[in-house]
Amino acid sequence: MNDVDLAAHLAHVAGQILLQVRSSQMFDGADNAKALGKAGDQTANQFLVHSLRVQRPDDGLLSEESQDTDVRLGKSRVWIIDPVDGTREYGEARADWAVHVALAIDGVPEIGAVALPGLDGGIVLRTDQPRALPPMASTPRLLVSRTRPAAEAVAVAQAIGGELVPMGSAGAKAMAVVLGDAEIYLHSGGQYEWDSCAPAAVARAQGLHCSRIDGSPLVYNQPNTWMPDLLICRPEWAERCLTEVRALAAG
Repeated sequence: MNDVDLAAHLAHVAGQILLQVRSSQMFDGADNAKALGKAGDQTANQFLVHSLRVQRPDDGLLSEESQDTDVRLGKSRVWIIDPVDGTREYGEARADWAVHVALAIDGVPEIGAVALPGLDGGIVLRTDQPRALPPMASTPRLLVSRTRPAAEAVAVAQAIGGELVPMGSAGAKAMAVVLGDAEIYLHSGGQYEWDSCAPAAVARAQGLHCSRIDGSPLVYNQPNTWMPDLLICRPEWAERCLTEVRALAAG
């Protein structure tokens, strides 16, 4: 099985496991939703980590749910995974959560798959199967956090006459741009490498613009896995968004 087939297979199966875990739980309060999210994270992570250790034993591995080590830093090929991106949304039985499986090669998000199991019928978006982008909306739609929209995204939306669209996980937001449900995902509230590696890989393969909000490239497998910001958008909006962010930074 080649790398992209492996990524897509693992993302799909992990998504099915998560749906099974969720169907076995009761939903009667916030405490249960948190417990469900934790159970889902742990179960999916165990499956993904074990599978990658067996299938790609020589590669590095970074997972949100596993203890990080320096071993991956000496590897050219590093799998970066997020078993449940959007744990809150998963626990609340919403659709906007995802499973991320990516392979970064020399720091570049080259191969990846993002599963969206909560959508009707489920879907897996992968780097070797780009889709035709639908026409853009006349009013640009900017994806933001449900609870804490980034100040830069709000300001850019005002500057370009855009509409804010609240959504859950980072993966769900990035894939909404891939699927044509939005034009721009601009985030400045901070994330980790596992939050964006697979989405960035899929978006790059789709021909979308992917960068930091200052225009610099997204680089993975770093000693510090914190990633302060990112911009994933239709290429037609990239320069305008970067220009507006620069203007904000300049005061």
